[in-house]
Amino acid sequence: MFNRKTYINNEYRTRNFEPPFSRGQACPCEGRGSLIIIRYSIFFFFTCFVVSTGFCQGLEENWNDFLHYTKIGRFDLAKGYAQLCLESNPDPVELFDLSEKNPDGFSFLLRVHEIAPDTELAELAGKVLSIVEQGRFLRRRDPKIIVEEIKRLSGTERGKLTAVSRLKDAGEYAIPYMLDAIADDSREDELPNIVWALPQIGRPAIRPLVAALQTENVAVKAEIIKALGEISYPQSLAHLKYIVEKDSSNELRSLAADSIRQIDPVAVQVPAAQLFFRLAENYYYHSESLAKDVDADFANIWFWDSDRQRLARQEVDKSYFNELMSMRCCEWALKADPGFGQAIGLWLAAFFKAEATGVQMPAYFGDRHADAIVYATTAGPEYLHQALARAIKDNDANVALGAVEALATTAGEKSLLYTLGPAQPLLQALSFDDRAVRYSAAIAIALAGPQEGFAESKLVVENLAESLGQMDEGLTTSDPRFRGDRLAPAEAGGRGTSDADYAFRSADAMLKLAQSRNRVIDLSLAQPALINATNDERHEIQILVGQILAHLSSPEAQRAIAAMAMNNSNEIDVRVLAFNSLATSAKINANMLPENTLDEIYALIKSDETDPALRSSAAAAYGALNLPSRKVKDLILDQAKS
Repeated sequence: MFNRKTYINNEYRTRNFEPPFSRGQACPCEGRGSLIIIRYSIFFFFTCFVVSTGFCQGLEENWNDFLHYTKIGRFDLAKGYAQLCLESNPDPVELFDLSEKNPDGFSFLLRVHEIAPDTELAELAGKVLSIVEQGRFLRRRDPKIIVEEIKRLSGTERGKLTAVSRLKDAGEYAIPYMLDAIADDSREDELPNIVWALPQIGRPAIRPLVAALQTENVAVKAEIIKALGEISYPQSLAHLKYIVEKDSSNELRSLAADSIRQIDPVAVQVPAAQLFFRLAENYYYHSESLAKDVDADFANIWFWDSDRQRLARQEVDKSYFNELMSMRCCEWALKADPGFGQAIGLWLAAFFKAEATGVQMPAYFGDRHADAIVYATTAGPEYLHQALARAIKDNDANVALGAVEALATTAGEKSLLYTLGPAQPLLQALSFDDRAVRYSAAIAIALAGPQEGFAESKLVVENLAESLGQMDEGLTTSDPRFRGDRLAPAEAGGRGTSDADYAFRSADAMLKLAQSRNRVIDLSLAQPALINATNDERHEIQILVGQILAHLSSPEAQRAIAAMAMNNSNEIDVRVLAFNSLATSAKINANMLPENTLDEIYALIKSDETDPALRSSAAAAYGALNLPSRKVKDLILDQAKS
């Protein structure tokens, strides 16, 4: 028997709509004949047609229907209109304008996206909202609109208020055009309104305004100084104090001092270099008060184009915006006071921190701009220790690693064990959480060949021994900076250091200590790790540890070398060089081998099947052991033909 309710519900389901009748609900068309069925069918297909085609609607109609059905809880229909909005590839600015026309509906849509009463609808709403935000950003930075709004400031009172509201929304993008208008003598009648509006932009105006303080136009500069005072935000203090200290104009110096007093009267007594350094630290630690514009996936750094006498904007990756701004503030600190050395240490730390993002440096650096390690090795130990001390305090492995690597390249014993306040940063680095930092610190100290004892000398050996056993796990990267406890900068050439590289560098450092017979760093503490490394699969490591063990006055060390030399599974070159190390050990420490090992070496020398190079090196080692003449006599007589 035909069931009208089931028929209608099924028709809705096949088109992914919510069925109109729930279980147990009577169909109003029951008993009324086929006419009612036809009416429901017409209604259903008309609804499908409208939602699937938008009934030839434009973006505005689809947008309004989307908001309407969302608001009344018909999420099934709302999703269809949301999809229509997205599929029409809407102009972001047009969609943003539509959102402004219906603020209540837009606010409700934001809430739906936030609380997600329907997962699919929330996802669609998120996509639509992202286009709206894109439109908001595009509109607020449109030069044509900004210029029109600046002109509208001098219109009616209502137009003036609307214009300043829109200029505030444009934020930093409005500043270049407002300054252009102030500098334009032909627009003198507009000047009072523009000057009134300039500080209304608020905090977003500060970065371009302080960059524009380099203008040669005294009148414009005066208005900038006054506006910064009215905005009354500490971010401006350093730049204003720089005017007080450096500007040749008495009038501008006086105006700058007045603006400082409006913001923070105490700052009048603080040198500009110190204020710039404070600002640099705030950027370095990502102070929320200095946060970039959240609308874009990039940030703006403002410069003054002295040729055009106009602001210029450079887009940079937001991941290192704060670090770049910290570097710029440090540079201004040094302009204010060339002897302000703290700024150098912070500048280096900020540069290392920026490089650690793995993002290519900004275009304004230029193709020939050196890497951070070049500046670090040039800077010298005092400033590197400042950067290192900051990194240790912050537990920042990237900065610590950069500073330690630079110290390893340039510093000697005295400068490595530099005391900064109550602490010695490099010695603290030996206990750093990150192993790459610990290894690099130990290598740096070992290569310096310290001659005076220090309490942390055991930590040096422990880290050298630990890094000796590190193996590469196949991780590669084109970025020379440290990544996830795996990679580190090696030297100024920018080559990356992997776990395996640390093993080689540590072995090389220990060999230098052994050869110089360093009395401060006791390599005997590393003997177990060295003996274990004689079985390493890397031939270079085997060879190096054999050479190190040769300098240890220990029977176990000498026997480990002999075992490596006699091991048939080792490559010939490894065995040859192991016998060379055994000869060195014998010369330094005399014979400490058991009789059976000597017999095995003798048998190797005696056999005419032994590789010539191996036989020669074994014989040299045997002779260096300075054994009783009986063995040599046997060797001579064994080869005799008569």
